[in-house]
Amino acid sequence: MSEAKANTAVTKPRPLSPHLVGGPHVFFWRWHLTMLTSIVHRATGMALYFAAFLGAAWALSLASGAEAYGQFMGVMGSPLGKLVLFGLTFSAFYHLANGIRHLAWDSGKGFEPKVADTTGAAALAFGVAATIAVWAIAFMTGAL
Repeated sequence: MSEAKANTAVTKPRPLSPHLVGGPHVFFWRWHLTMLTSIVHRATGMALYFAAFLGAAWALSLASGAEAYGQFMGVMGSPLGKLVLFGLTFSAFYHLANGIRHLAWDSGKGFEPKVADTTGAAALAFGVAATIAVWAIAFMTGAL
């Protein structure tokens, strides 16, 4: 008897993902800072993988002789090469700062929305400020 009742009972619809609750025309989450920092953390992590390959290319060019090394340094000294290096500098500093933030999370701290937003903004600000500082020093010392 209970099995027959279960088959005829009205079941509630399954809950929808929060970004679908507004109906089929609503497809996006409301953007917030911690969402941005998560995306930037992943993107900078991928950029740092590229930096590892770039470091290997530098070592190979160095081992291949003066001509290969000169060509490599010429490419990296071009405006596009400098832009890539600038982006990789930001990637390293931001990923470091956000990694420290993740260490705090691993200890169970920093999940409150205001704290998460503050530390996210601090990680982004550190990445930008440290990158600008390094490139300003490089420019002032003639390294560029």
